[in-house]
Amino acid sequence: MTVLMAAGVVIGGALAGCGGAAPAPAPVPTPTSPASAAPAPPKKPPTMAPGPAGRTPVFERRPTGGGAAGSAAAKDAAEKVVALTFDADMTADQGTRAKAGERFDNPELIALLRRLKVPSTVFMTGRWAEEYPAQAKGIGTDGLFEVANHSYSHYAFTADCYGLPVVAKDAMTRDVERAFSAFRQAGVRNVVPYFRFPGGCYDDAALRALGPANVTAVQWDVVSGDAFATDAGAVAEQVLDGVRPGSLVVMHCTRSAAPVTAEAISRIVPELRKRGYRFVKVSELMEG
Repeated sequence: MTVLMAAGVVIGGALAGCGGAAPAPAPVPTPTSPASAAPAPPKKPPTMAPGPAGRTPVFERRPTGGGAAGSAAAKDAAEKVVALTFDADMTADQGTRAKAGERFDNPELIALLRRLKVPSTVFMTGRWAEEYPAQAKGIGTDGLFEVANHSYSHYAFTADCYGLPVVAKDAMTRDVERAFSAFRQAGVRNVVPYFRFPGGCYDDAALRALGPANVTAVQWDVVSGDAFATDAGAVAEQVLDGVRPGSLVVMHCTRSAAPVTAEAISRIVPELRKRGYRFVKVSELMEG
């Protein structure tokens, strides 16, 4: 915040005329210290109110306005904003694979987002932050990004979720809190109270069990299809076909599981900007 400082200006006494005595100089005012303004508190990220019986609320996209829901008029009236989100996945039991050389990070993708100046939300697991603490801190201290919670272990919160191990209902809140703790230990500062279910899998029981964590669950309305994809063009086309004003896109920030995401982004971003879209973080999308 800029503090404006007023400097006192001292005007000297008038010159004496025709040999007359000069008047005594006017007293010089004592400079006063400028009032120090307290820095504005950081803006609190928006969240949704809990659902019935304290259930965790779920956000999927910014609602359209200016007409009946889903109508052409509503889409035309809505602001052309889109949130790109990236899941930094790593399960609790993948440490041996990381030690063997498998890369669950994607620094090239993060560098590309910086070059393109694309505000983004990274949904990070606590285990990922522990494996790549320097990268986690770099992302989480860069104003271009915000870091949201993708669980500690990347274990499922429901049964039958892509073969992931399952977190017990009474351990769900602890798992989420453990991830936030891992972020703090890595030095991540730009943390928002949002949570993404591993695999996107949840049910009513999970929403009730996660209520004490005081987070807003964030899903998506556009699936990029980048997980295990090998055709960047197909990923880009799927995103470009699906984006509407207020959309929320899910992608990944793991080289081993999503090797063509950066190449797809290099096509998606210029095209959406050409169409008049502005990129925002989830926190800004939720404000609308």
